[in-house]
Amino acid sequence: MRTSHDFLFKVSVIGDGRVGKTSLIKRFTKGNFDTNYAITIGAQFSEYKQVIEGDKITLFFWDIAGQDCFHFVRPSFYVKSHAAIIVYSLETNKFGKQSYRNILNWYREIKQFCGDIPIVLFANKADLIKEKNLNKAKIQSLIDNLDLWNYYITSAKSGKGVPHAFNSLIENLYHQYISITTNH
Repeated sequence: MRTSHDFLFKVSVIGDGRVGKTSLIKRFTKGNFDTNYAITIGAQFSEYKQVIEGDKITLFFWDIAGQDCFHFVRPSFYVKSHAAIIVYSLETNKFGKQSYRNILNWYREIKQFCGDIPIVLFANKADLIKEKNLNKAKIQSLIDNLDLWNYYITSAKSGKGVPHAFNSLIENLYHQYISITTNH
């Protein structure tokens, strides 16, 4: 019988302002959605606990402000991140298109301050589009080019894809770190 382990993971959640970072975290950790938008000032964090194969996992999701006026404080919030989630909006308007173009900037920033940590992409606000019109090949090409772990189509409002997206990240982190723990 193997010994159980405790794991603590810090996950930075980044992306442009208003893409739904806070709402995604609240949907996953608390199971609700708030229609009132409140700008994140600097960063806020949410704790989430889960047990996998008898091991206790505690996650701290760091919701980092995406507005340009907070760019100077972001590097200090990235410290000791184990993974990152880049969120962009699937909206077909100017805002959504800009949030997609900014994925590369967010990727570069997280790489600069965190090095080689796992990164996933959440394509959020699926409730505002027809998924059949989504160019999944374009997204997959971006994932492949940046060597991201994966991408997930989510809607913080409806909850679509949210549990699967977060749980996949948690399980992948867990399996990556349990193999390190059990091999030493």
